[in-house]
Amino acid sequence: MNSQDNRPVKAPSGGFISALSLRAKLILRLMGDRRVFPLLKLLPIGTLAYLVIPDLVIGPLDDAAVIGIGMSLFIELCPQHVVDEHMRALRPPVPPPGGSAAQARPPVEDDVLEGDFRDVDPNQPPANNGHAKERNEP
Repeated sequence: MNSQDNRPVKAPSGGFISALSLRAKLILRLMGDRRVFPLLKLLPIGTLAYLVIPDLVIGPLDDAAVIGIGMSLFIELCPQHVVDEHMRALRPPVPPPGGSAAQARPPVEDDVLEGDFRDVDPNQPPANNGHAKERNEP
């Protein structure tokens, strides 16, 4: 990967299901990556094994919490450059603001701002700022 590419990785903007799907894909990619320490790969396997082992607290909330913590802990303990590489591969590239992609985009009706203008002499101070009730008209 390019070492000069230091853009921050942004969170997906697709909601809870999209974020969960992205995180699951990331974990699967990290599990298959040889640069991740092999014993660290036991963490997601252990969290999934927790689902089939009967536990002391009954209910789905504790299972969801253990799986969520296990997923987050696994991603946090993986090398950051490996996680960033896989996140860039999973997401489409985001065009820079004001770049050529923004200029090539066709105008949308909401992008149009209509208004009136008038020429003002820069040597004259504004008299009434154009407000109707300040005008001296009957």
